[in-house]
Amino acid sequence: MPAIAVLPGDGIGPEVTRAAVQILHAVRPDVECVEASVGGEALRAGRDALPEDALALCSESAAILFGAVGLPEYEGRPLRERPEYALFVLRRDFELFANLRPVRVFAGLENASSLLPELVRGLDLVVVRELTGGIYFGTPKEQRVGEDGVEEAVDTMIYRAPEIERVARIAFELARKRRGLVTSIDKQNILETSRLWRRVVERAAQDYPDVRLEHLLVDNAAMQLVRRPGDFDVLVTENMFGDILSDEAAMLTGSIGNLPSASLGTRTTPFGRFGLYEPISGTAPDIAGQGIANPTAAILSAAMLLRHSLSDEGGAARIEQAVEAAFAQGARTRDVAPGGNGFLDTQRFTDAVLAQL
Repeated sequence: MPAIAVLPGDGIGPEVTRAAVQILHAVRPDVECVEASVGGEALRAGRDALPEDALALCSESAAILFGAVGLPEYEGRPLRERPEYALFVLRRDFELFANLRPVRVFAGLENASSLLPELVRGLDLVVVRELTGGIYFGTPKEQRVGEDGVEEAVDTMIYRAPEIERVARIAFELARKRRGLVTSIDKQNILETSRLWRRVVERAAQDYPDVRLEHLLVDNAAMQLVRRPGDFDVLVTENMFGDILSDEAAMLTGSIGNLPSASLGTRTTPFGRFGLYEPISGTAPDIAGQGIANPTAAILSAAMLLRHSLSDEGGAARIEQAVEAAFAQGARTRDVAPGGNGFLDTQRFTDAVLAQL
């Protein structure tokens, strides 16, 4: 029996994670979900953001279903004292180097986007973000006073060729199962790391003659995502660029609450590839506890968990089709309801998806 570590976290994390577990159990009642506290909940109890028992649970599980971490009261504290440290450690310790963020506009939700409906109708792309390298992890990383007495700060962006190659291969393999196009995004006209990135991606592309490769500078990519989003298939880029562009791409769907993600590494289990699955909407503390959070991204993250970590393509497809059918039947959460009217709360939307299953 596969075991899943469930880490609900903070804000709306517990609400949307509860919905995802309901859907997961409806499709796979054999899956054991074991919950542990992380983030602000753990810090409030005088523990680390990622307690040892939570880390041990993750080590013993086939995958992690994650909610969200981060609360305003911890802003400005050192990283180790913030809820976000839990996610940082999980990505680092399990070497979850590839973040997959599917961006899809479901039929009937075109008008929820800030773009014209004809630009986003049928939109279906994936952003593949390198997750454990680059400027977020490079050292030195510090604030200091220079020799002239002036305050300064430094962040180091560094990439090694193997880090680039492994995430590029994830993108090419993914494109092979989709429409056969990889768009690699860099800033090679300015950054040495980007020049290395482009060379390594082009070398990896030689092993995938059936996949077309194109390059875009990151500033141009940001523009083209809102100009011609339907032309993209799989986008692959480094950590900071991916962080920014994936959130931009998320808003093409009308709500960041619709976007799931998977973070994959090199580790495998008897069931599939170990990974961490989470909605990218964050903790949304302004609506936490009101029961109105959009659980779509968490539910779709559970589908990705089935696909990648439990090798259950059929179960994943069932969940995705159920979400699509619920939207087609008119189910809407507040963030995508026209004018914010006639929306379903978190549980009633979950029930609408369950009904389609």
